[in-house]
Amino acid sequence: MDGGPRVPEQRRPGFPAEGKESGALRFGVLGPVRAWRGEETLTTGSPQQRALLAALLLREGRTATAAELIDALWGEEPPSQALAAVRTYASRLRKILDPGVLVSESGGYAVRGLAEGALDLARAQDLAAGAEKARAAGDLCHARDLLRRALALWDGEVLAGVPGPYAQTQRVRLDEWRLQLLEARLDMDLEQGCHAEAVSELTALTAAHPLRERLRELLMLALYRSGRQAEALAVYADTRRLLSDELGVDPRPGLQELQQRILQADPGLAEPSAPAAETAPAAVRPAQLPATVSDFTGRAAFVHELSDILSAASGEPTTGRVMAVSALAGIGGVGKTTLAVHVAHRARAAFPDGQLYVDLQGAGARPAEPEAVLGSFLRALGTADSAIPDSLEERAALYRSVLDGRRVLVLLDNARDAAQVRPLLPGTDGCAALVTARVRMVDLAGAHLVDLDVMSPEEALALFTKIVGEERVSSEREAALDVVGACGFLPLAIRIAASRLAARRTWTVSVLAAKLADERRRLDELQAGDQAVEATFELGYGQLEPAQARAFRLLGLADGPDISLAAAAAVLDLPVEGTEDLLESLVDTSLLESAAPGRYRFHDLVRLYARACAERDENPPSEREAALSRLLDFYLATAAGVYAIERPGDRLVDDLETTRYPGLRFTDGPAALDWLYTESSSLLACVRQAAGTARLRRAVDLLWASRDLAESGANSRQYEATALAMCDATQAVGDTRAEGRARIALTGFLLVSGRIQQAAEEAGLAMERASAAADPTAASWAAQDCGLIALHQHRYSEGKVFFDRAIEGFRAAGNGLCEATALCNLSRAYMGMGNTAKAIEFAENGLAVHVRVGSTMRLANGHYALGVALTTAGRHRDGLAQFSWALTIFVDHRQRLWAGTTHFRIAETHLAARRPGPAAQHAEQALALGCIGGDHMRGNVLKLLGQALGELGQVDRGKACWREALNLYEANGAPEAAAVRALLEPATAA
Repeated sequence: MDGGPRVPEQRRPGFPAEGKESGALRFGVLGPVRAWRGEETLTTGSPQQRALLAALLLREGRTATAAELIDALWGEEPPSQALAAVRTYASRLRKILDPGVLVSESGGYAVRGLAEGALDLARAQDLAAGAEKARAAGDLCHARDLLRRALALWDGEVLAGVPGPYAQTQRVRLDEWRLQLLEARLDMDLEQGCHAEAVSELTALTAAHPLRERLRELLMLALYRSGRQAEALAVYADTRRLLSDELGVDPRPGLQELQQRILQADPGLAEPSAPAAETAPAAVRPAQLPATVSDFTGRAAFVHELSDILSAASGEPTTGRVMAVSALAGIGGVGKTTLAVHVAHRARAAFPDGQLYVDLQGAGARPAEPEAVLGSFLRALGTADSAIPDSLEERAALYRSVLDGRRVLVLLDNARDAAQVRPLLPGTDGCAALVTARVRMVDLAGAHLVDLDVMSPEEALALFTKIVGEERVSSEREAALDVVGACGFLPLAIRIAASRLAARRTWTVSVLAAKLADERRRLDELQAGDQAVEATFELGYGQLEPAQARAFRLLGLADGPDISLAAAAAVLDLPVEGTEDLLESLVDTSLLESAAPGRYRFHDLVRLYARACAERDENPPSEREAALSRLLDFYLATAAGVYAIERPGDRLVDDLETTRYPGLRFTDGPAALDWLYTESSSLLACVRQAAGTARLRRAVDLLWASRDLAESGANSRQYEATALAMCDATQAVGDTRAEGRARIALTGFLLVSGRIQQAAEEAGLAMERASAAADPTAASWAAQDCGLIALHQHRYSEGKVFFDRAIEGFRAAGNGLCEATALCNLSRAYMGMGNTAKAIEFAENGLAVHVRVGSTMRLANGHYALGVALTTAGRHRDGLAQFSWALTIFVDHRQRLWAGTTHFRIAETHLAARRPGPAAQHAEQALALGCIGGDHMRGNVLKLLGQALGELGQVDRGKACWREALNLYEANGAPEAAAVRALLEPATAA
């Protein structure tokens, strides 16, 4: 990455600056030769004058003689007045530049005294050097970012329009360096797993530089890691044929080796190599601790982390020993004590002077008094009863004195808070303390805090298997996974469930899984002997203040995976500030988890316990329904606001169910979309939870108002499941209005995913329900959907009838945005009927209405529709301009599938204009993003990509794309399959 020419004399040492200070000179050579003073563009004169300036800027601050400059500008055939011309150019440049910048010296000239980062090439070199250092240090994210910034400094052709042999030499060298930087950045992209994103760029680069084998190698690897093995091998075949035809050589050994590794499905190619794991600390054992469990499982990272800290505390004095304190926090049953005891046993040899242990009873009603604990500790350390003082302060001081010079490990289990722990900590190096508690000891100075979460699924299954036995679990692995999943991967719950199964030889794992599947009975099932999950949670719940307990109960009612602070405030009907204080206090007790700043979640079993508490303790019982109603109101009001920002002029928000509780208000689109996508899982869970309740209509309207989640490709599966659930729920209660709207939401999703036949069935039902319920809003939307389905099925005349009906309904409602959308869709119907002029007219009309009503995101659909009409009419340049506008808007509004579809249309246009290189690049981007229309549309993209690659000479890879397209078409019974077969078997087709 450091192969570029250096210009150290022209900048001060340090990291590159942008050089945009007021009045500072800046120069650009990585594109046209340009100069700026601050933000003012300076005139650099004729091409020869720019050539002189470029030669001086690239001389690394050294003086260039007149002869060297003449040779740089004109080569072997200079004009008769070359020397005079050079002097004239230098004189003119002096007038433009700051005094003292262009200096005369020894009959020549030099550029001196520029500020740091004044030359774009210098900034690129510093960024590349920084990237190399970051990569060597293992910080690939930073290295990639630095290289992106370096590459972004190029602005077209280097030294564009500058004549002379020197400029041409530098142009070639800098172009080569840019390619090296690109290869380095793409290599890091692949190291970080960004293979799918890299394919598009590599496809374009290999088309532009077909003989550059390193790019071909990176493309093969990116395709292989993207699951496109056949295409990866086809790239090698194309490369071998090209090198043989053009140069008469074989691919270099590295490329040949990669081909063999792909053929052998070498596991080493699947993912970037991971660094070797650090050697685990040597196993050690303590002396006077509770027995460790024989089936201790997992937690390897925590064991190593805590063992390292204990090792630092027990090191030799010359190595800098410290008094180490580690505090483990987590919900009851997560395995804090088990882990602490296990780690303490491992550290036994490091603390030969003794190990102390106490259960501080912090979760109970009567926690242990520090004075009593210190008395027992002092006795265990050999202090006579008569020598033990009475006061806490004196006992703590004597305790620290007795430990001085000893190496002792203290395990303080089940602590209540930091105040209980502080007097019990050793005060000298060589000693260490392990603390377990349900609260985070954030106020325990110097403590290493460890938040213990539930087990991973693998660890949970391993623990279950150790207790139950390999033979019983291996034959019912899926049922065993269901059991540990129902236990929420909580170690205590897994132990109880496994112990029950181990004690009942007639039970199968499936029997236990079935018992735990019933959420209302699950906590009752998770008890064995004197162990019970519910009892563990009850200890923590019993210590809560009334406001904390209410918050715990009501928040547990919501079904989402987590909840935001604002949503929680709605549930509790409290101000956000007060809600945050309550939730953070619950986090400190480990009954609630902080999933991210401003977001909270329950462990699954804790949520079930919270709901049980709500049913038992929440008075009046109607408050439970009121809390969920406020949450739904909050989501609906906020989602309607997001919808209005994204679709100004769409009157749908005026026809949604009214809400009593307010939502959030946003002033800009990005923040609104951030909220929608962040809340998507919780929002859809709230919709599903309303089935069978009085909240059903509001829930359906929330689903409709959040249709961006389906159209953008975000949370597609959840959105489909929710829409299906709402269709069933509304049909079950006979609410035709809500059912029609639910089926419109489902139809929209099915259209996006390309399932046209199902969409047709749902749209027909939606039309019937909307008519029966006299819901004109839903009827107009259903007509629009029926028109889109007709277009997909090539029934263009019928589509026109539906669109006319939709336009009439939207106009009657004053819904300008939806009218504009229907006009654009009507354009496509005219196009299908062969009336291109009408298609362009209606697309232009639709776009004009979009502009009139102030559309934001939907304006992109107007540009897209007009682009399709124009390209169909053969106006490729005009069509590309419309697609470019559409793509920018779709990307800004995070409409991934629409952006991918627009890339496909751009690729189509480039291919029609006989530009296969850009066509292939945009087709790859369409594949990476996905498209509206699901697998059928993916087949269209692959077909087009195959054609573009064939025209680029990459025949084998093109055929691989066609074969994949054929598989997709055949799986969906698409008629396009015949055309692809003809492409693959031209002789047979003939």
